[in-house]
Amino acid sequence: MMRKVKLTGGVPDFFSSQVHQADRFYLDTYGHETQPLVVVCGGREHCRPNYQIDRADFPFYSLEFVARGKGVLTIRKQTVPLCSGTVFTYGPGVAHRIVADPNDPPVKYFVDFTGAQAHGLLRDHGLTSGMVAQIASFEFILRVFDDLIAVGVGSGRYRSRICAILVELTVLRIAETGPMETAPHTRAFTTYQTCREFIRKNGLRLRTLDEIAEACRVDKAYLCRLFHRFDTQSPYQYLLHLKMAEAARRLQGDEALVKEVGHDLGFEDPFHFCRTFTKVFGLSPLAFRRLRQPPPTDKPRGAQTSPHQQEAE
Repeated sequence: MMRKVKLTGGVPDFFSSQVHQADRFYLDTYGHETQPLVVVCGGREHCRPNYQIDRADFPFYSLEFVARGKGVLTIRKQTVPLCSGTVFTYGPGVAHRIVADPNDPPVKYFVDFTGAQAHGLLRDHGLTSGMVAQIASFEFILRVFDDLIAVGVGSGRYRSRICAILVELTVLRIAETGPMETAPHTRAFTTYQTCREFIRKNGLRLRTLDEIAEACRVDKAYLCRLFHRFDTQSPYQYLLHLKMAEAARRLQGDEALVKEVGHDLGFEDPFHFCRTFTKVFGLSPLAFRRLRQPPPTDKPRGAQTSPHQQEAE
């Protein structure tokens, strides 16, 4: 039987208040017991220096990932350090304690989920509750978590289903990546993390690679080398990914025209925006918007417009 979540001010009672910044979402899943995998909530938390979580139990399965910062985790009678690249899981019956390093508190992502296949998903991929691992090449995992948050805070009618797919994708990617021997605590990696975080926070107003390099106070060529070393995409590709994710969120509503969305995201040419969106998502902005709309009623003959006219509207 799925637990009914107690809400305080519209958010779950287990959301920590010991954060100075958070991007979190909650999906009302009560009554969906028959679904195989159900995402309850998720997000990104910038922990305060005094951040501390001490639970004897937790009603859902949880996957957490430390993007940067440090802390200490005590779980299943073992105490391990938390740092960039640490992933850990917990769930029903698994006591755990998370304490931030006051000098370098962590920024971490999390997702809580349940359903008939939740336990099996973790177990079958070596991520049973209480597991702690250090993983390599985790830029893809950061990207999936960012997508998860973007979908979760949106209002699309398929967001619950998409969130479940993204959780499964995250688990598969962690299992495929596997553990790494040492964490990349180098100056170059720290610079990469700083630049990536800057792009994530300011991506909607940034337009060029030169702007990013200047704001981050690094050489443009060096910035590209950092992403080539620690990421699977260039800094400009990451910027476009953020913009297109925001475009997809806005297109879920009916308020803005396609050309207005593109203009707000820095595309002066609406056709350039449409081509970029199509390249990222595999379908045009107009086709994407139609996915969430009911089939149109019959129109009078002669009321059709060309695809190019529709896309620029």
